[in-house]
Amino acid sequence: MSVLPPLTWLQAFESAARTLSFTAAGQELGVTQAAISQRVRLLEDRLGQRLFVRHPRSLSLTPAGQSWLPSLQDGFTRLTEGTREVFGEAGDAPITLRTTPVMQQNWLAPRLPAFRQQHPEVALRLVSAIWPDDFGPEGADLEIRYGQGTWPGMETISLGREEMLPVCAPALAERITGPEDLAGHTLLHAVGFAVGWPTWLDAVGMPALASRCMPLICDTQTMTLTLAAMGEGIALTHRRLVEYRRDLAVALELPVNTDEGFWVARPTRHQPRPEAAIFWDWLAEHLGPTGVDQ
Repeated sequence: MSVLPPLTWLQAFESAARTLSFTAAGQELGVTQAAISQRVRLLEDRLGQRLFVRHPRSLSLTPAGQSWLPSLQDGFTRLTEGTREVFGEAGDAPITLRTTPVMQQNWLAPRLPAFRQQHPEVALRLVSAIWPDDFGPEGADLEIRYGQGTWPGMETISLGREEMLPVCAPALAERITGPEDLAGHTLLHAVGFAVGWPTWLDAVGMPALASRCMPLICDTQTMTLTLAAMGEGIALTHRRLVEYRRDLAVALELPVNTDEGFWVARPTRHQPRPEAAIFWDWLAEHLGPTGVDQ
């Protein structure tokens, strides 16, 4: 059978099979006894087999009904558990925060324990977004976005001024004392940012150094930082993304400012849920105007 029967038919059968009563099933599901009887009959016609033996004053399951009932109940149980895991209990769905993997791993993860300790009643669900099109006002209570902070229909809080600087494995950082020491190394590029290696090299007065380095281009900062930590090159990244990492060190304390930045954002088209408002207020309280934790 290519298409499952309607859910209401399956619910009617499961309830009637468990109670052995169309009347009791109707009371449980909030419909009439006749509606349960009709749904079961339609289900039997779809399956091509009888599920109940109808006695004058009672019901009993046919062998097919007895065999099928455990599988159906198991399916309902798994559906219930999966729904609860993703969305929480009714009226207690977790708030959804959407941001890029690199922000989740390097900026958000170190801060979450403090929030969860202060607000254990707030359930969180983290969703990854990689490309700009992955973001949007629907489907998430809060987002952490990167850009200018001017998105229609969104209220935003700036995480503060951003600066980019070169980072690499600690052992490699010990051997780099000036920009000229980057020659011969791999420069790890992450696409999609206004400030990259060409801007940084211009800022330190060595634009021609790029020709003496090997480029490796990645589509995410997560990958550039992973390769840098493995000693496979030098990444240009935001200072805030490496402040908690022990496997990366600043290669040169020569930061370059960028007018792009990270922003906490939420849709303005509807009233935020109380739990989402708690997380929003907590972020606003713990981030000063420069984006430094207070």
